[in-house]
Amino acid sequence: MASDNVRIGIVTVSDRASRGEYEDLGGPAIRDWLTRALTTPWDAVARLVPDEQNRVEAALKSLCDEEGCCLVVTTGSTGPALRDIVPEATEAVCRKMMPGFGELMRFESLKFVPTAILSRQSAGIRGRSLIINLPGKPSAIADCLNAVFPAVPYCVDLIDGPYLETDPDVVKSFRPKHAAKKQG
Repeated sequence: MASDNVRIGIVTVSDRASRGEYEDLGGPAIRDWLTRALTTPWDAVARLVPDEQNRVEAALKSLCDEEGCCLVVTTGSTGPALRDIVPEATEAVCRKMMPGFGELMRFESLKFVPTAILSRQSAGIRGRSLIINLPGKPSAIADCLNAVFPAVPYCVDLIDGPYLETDPDVVKSFRPKHAAKKQG
């Protein structure tokens, strides 16, 4: 029986983890953070793919178009290395890019590490799905989600996604006063 819970995609992009040579720490870090932050019932739809643009694009399309995920969060493959291709894959599948997400994530990350300027985090809209690209390091994942997630529920509202609610002790989401709660 299908769940009525909100579906959120979590994509780890790593050659080594996809081959079983390295434990995926990024995907579980995203899941743990979202479990603490969201009060809306949700189900994770996880994917683990190598740093291959066509495979990342296919995973993003599947999660948005077939799995019905209102939010897809990726981890890994956002740096300047030759095999880092997630921002390109995200841009290839999105109709609208949301540059403010990447700008804020880099700004926040610079408070912790001067190499944050090398990261190419991005975000975009595909249909009724918001895709956010995060770095691969678990502590950086939390830093970035803490920074951008206050805007995520309202962004999902604006693309006709489900009404996401957060625990204000973890992250306080922002909606304008005129934004009424959707009736389910």
